[in-house]
Amino acid sequence: MPLSRRSIILGASGVGLALVGGGAAWRVMRTPTTAIAPWTIDPRRPADPRLDALRYAILAPNPHNRQPWLIELVGSDRVLLRCDLDKRLPETDPFDRQIIMGFGTFIEVARIAAAERGYAIDVTPFPAGEPQPRLDQNPVAQLVFRKDPDITHDPLFSAITHRHTNRALYAPAPPTPAQLRAVARENVVTSADPALLAQMRPLAVRAMTIETVTHRTFMESVDLMRIGADEMNANPDGLPIGGPIVEALQAVGMLNQKLIADPNTDAFKMGLKQVQDSCGSIPALLWITTPGNSRAEQLEAGRRYVRAQLRATTLGLAMHPLSQSLQEYPEMTADYARVHRLLGASGSERVQMLARIGTAPPTLPAPRWPLEKHLV
Repeated sequence: MPLSRRSIILGASGVGLALVGGGAAWRVMRTPTTAIAPWTIDPRRPADPRLDALRYAILAPNPHNRQPWLIELVGSDRVLLRCDLDKRLPETDPFDRQIIMGFGTFIEVARIAAAERGYAIDVTPFPAGEPQPRLDQNPVAQLVFRKDPDITHDPLFSAITHRHTNRALYAPAPPTPAQLRAVARENVVTSADPALLAQMRPLAVRAMTIETVTHRTFMESVDLMRIGADEMNANPDGLPIGGPIVEALQAVGMLNQKLIADPNTDAFKMGLKQVQDSCGSIPALLWITTPGNSRAEQLEAGRRYVRAQLRATTLGLAMHPLSQSLQEYPEMTADYARVHRLLGASGSERVQMLARIGTAPPTLPAPRWPLEKHLV
């Protein structure tokens, strides 16, 4: 059957790819076992409590699955976190705001895991000062681990290895009001208001379309696509695309990053349609606003986001960032302003995170480099 007659769901900006052909629905048959191995936590705890906490922290959500964390163990109780500057996203995240939020998620997951071991973490953000306008080689944070006999175990710990960003189509029915209230803590806002959603759905679709048809921003995703289990296992980061037909088409040269990037191909056109449909399936919204846009506030927004996603996980809910309209490059200027108006941010207030929340089919965990790859 020609490729143009297949129903193709093609990943862009982090959306996975599945294929349906000849009337048969295919499941992923080649699991990227090496790429997802870090999600299976060895029950034998490392002697060093820092390593114990950090093996959970590397499972934290982060933009484009870049996993930019460089970890230096200092003495017997300290950790210095730096950014691998090659893992930044200069086209869609020109001021490294989203990357910093990915450090906020990392630190919070480490804190939750350390508490399970009876340790508190004292965090000093940006000990050398906040870098502007972009990140540099100085530490993003210093973490000091200390034994605390009075520490409270965090109930979100059990959700860490079950938390996955779900980019599929969401069911139209929103979460219940009680579920939304349970997620909306710690200055996180949720809404299933039909009037708001009626305005936000086309905005989300338009923003995703802008990112996809703007060549330089789309190529930032294409260059990070890992097609098939072999590519995922070889480079367990970026944007995974998998399934049996994917691998078959890749093997005969009918599917690769070059074809995905070409706006004249069926792969690109159907991929654009799929991500538009995905970003438009919004049963409810979640967002996080900060009073300003300091680096410390960006870290804090990441902390709030991962806790909200862990709470959603415990309720059986899926979440997926809709970050496109919050990105700060020229083509997104109008939608950037509009999303702030619609979500009530004014003056110096900054919407740091926007996500959809609802129910969706289960998804595989995202690939992860093992902890030792991050240690310096």
